[in-house]
Amino acid sequence: MAISPNKTPISEQDPKVRAHNFKEVCLGYNAEEAVKEASRCLHCKTAPCMKGCPVAIHIPDFIAAIKEGDFQKSFDILSSASALPAVCGRVCPQEKQCEGVCTVGRMVDKATGKHNEPVAIGKLERFAADWHAAQPAVKVNPVPYNGKGKVAVIGSGPSSLTVAGDLAKMGYKVTIFEALHLPGGVLMYGIPEFRLPKAIVQREINNIKALGVDIEVNCVASRTVTVDEIRKNFDAVYIATGAGTPKFVGTPGTNLNGVFSASEYLTRINLMHGYEFPAYDTPIKHSKHVAVIGGGNVAMDAARSALRLGAESVTVLYRRSVEELPARIEEYHHAVEEGVKFEFLTAPIEYIGYSGDDKNMMGKLVGVKCERMKLGEPDASGRRRPIPIPGSEFTLDIDTVIEAIGQSSNKVLLNAWPELKTNKRSYIEADEETGGATSIEGVYAGGDIVTGAATVILAMGAGKKAAKAIDEYLTKKAGK
Repeated sequence: MAISPNKTPISEQDPKVRAHNFKEVCLGYNAEEAVKEASRCLHCKTAPCMKGCPVAIHIPDFIAAIKEGDFQKSFDILSSASALPAVCGRVCPQEKQCEGVCTVGRMVDKATGKHNEPVAIGKLERFAADWHAAQPAVKVNPVPYNGKGKVAVIGSGPSSLTVAGDLAKMGYKVTIFEALHLPGGVLMYGIPEFRLPKAIVQREINNIKALGVDIEVNCVASRTVTVDEIRKNFDAVYIATGAGTPKFVGTPGTNLNGVFSASEYLTRINLMHGYEFPAYDTPIKHSKHVAVIGGGNVAMDAARSALRLGAESVTVLYRRSVEELPARIEEYHHAVEEGVKFEFLTAPIEYIGYSGDDKNMMGKLVGVKCERMKLGEPDASGRRRPIPIPGSEFTLDIDTVIEAIGQSSNKVLLNAWPELKTNKRSYIEADEETGGATSIEGVYAGGDIVTGAATVILAMGAGKKAAKAIDEYLTKKAGK
C-alpha cells in the first residue's frame, strides 16, 4: 500500500478567532483521522523514532495499536513509558526528536520528488491520551509499599512527576514538596492555556497521585521544611527545582515601569489567572504596543499571550535570522498567523522612558531603541554570531517589553545546602551516567536545575533515569 506523503490534516481554531481567546489552538485528531495517520507508519524494525525519544516510548507499537483501532492498548503502551502522555503530545519538540528521524519523513515521494512528511507521532500520542481520559474512570490501586524506603522529591515539574510516578510504581513511598500553591512546575506557570490547558496538567497529576504519591504545596524546601528534616525523614532525595530565576539582557532602562521578565509575565497569566482579572485578583498590565526580546518557545508564548490580552501590536525582536530561531516551527507559524510581527537581525540597545511633564507617566517605558545586526562566524553555540551594523539604529514606540532570554537556577535551596556541588553557572553537578547522582550520597538531581532551561521531555528523561538509579541505590542499601 502506498504511503501518503503528507500528514493527515488536524483541526485548529481559526487564527483570527484564537488570537483573542486562551482556548487551546490545536483541536486534535478524531478517531477516524488518528487511524488514518497511524496507517502511514511503517512499523520499522530499527525504530529510529524510539532512539530519538528521551523516555523510550515504543512508538511503532503504540501507533500500530491505533491503526488497529485498539486505543486502550495504545494508551497502555504509552503510559508504561511516559507519566505525562497528554502533555508530551502537546508540547514536546517532536520535529527535533522522534519525528525528526522518522523513516517515512526521509522517503522521497516519486510524484513530487520531495521528502514525505514524517508520521505525526506527537499528535497520535495526544489522541491516545485524550481518548483514555474520555473513558469512564478506572480506580488505580497504589502498589504496596516495598519496605525499601521513602523518597523526597523537591519540585513538582515534569522531571519530578516522572521520578515520583516511576518510584511509586516500584512500591516506594514518595512525597513531593512544591513551593507554589499548585503542583506542575513549568507546566502550570510557564506554558499558556492555549498550548497546554491546565485541566490536562491537573489530570496527569491526579493520575500520579492515584499511584500513592503525596504532594505538599506551599512548602519551600529549606524554609518551610529544613534540609536536615528532609535528610532525617527520607532515605533518598531527588531535586528538580527547575530554572525559574529570570535573566535580563542588562539593556539601559531595564528598571523602567513596563519592562518584564517572561517568567513573571507568564506566571501572572498562567498560574495566577491574570487573564481573568477581576474574576481572579491578580492583575496583568494591559498594553498597547509590546516588544518581546528573544526567539525561543517562551518568547512565542509571551508574544501570543500579549495579543490575547488585547495588545494592538506585538513585535518579536530577535538578533539572529529566522533560520536560527530556536522556537518550535509550529509555534512560530502560529504566532505569525495570529498577527505577531517579527524583526529579525535586530537587538535592543536602550529602553526609553517618558520625558514629558505628565507626572503619571514618570518612570514609564515609551520606546525601544534598536540596532540592526548581521551574522558573522559561528560562536560557542554553533550559531553564527550577531554583529551590530553601525548607523542602523531605529526606535519603536513601545509601552511594554517582555524579555525572554532564558532563566537561571533558584538559589533558595542551593544556599541552604552548601554540600551540594554546583558548576560555574550555579546548576547542580549531577552525573547523567549514574542517574543524576550528586556530590551527596543518596541525593540525585535532574531537569533544568542540572541542564539549564531545556525541554519537558528531556526533564522527564532525566526523571526516568533517576528513578532507576534511586531504586538500585535503595535496594542495595536495604540489602533486598
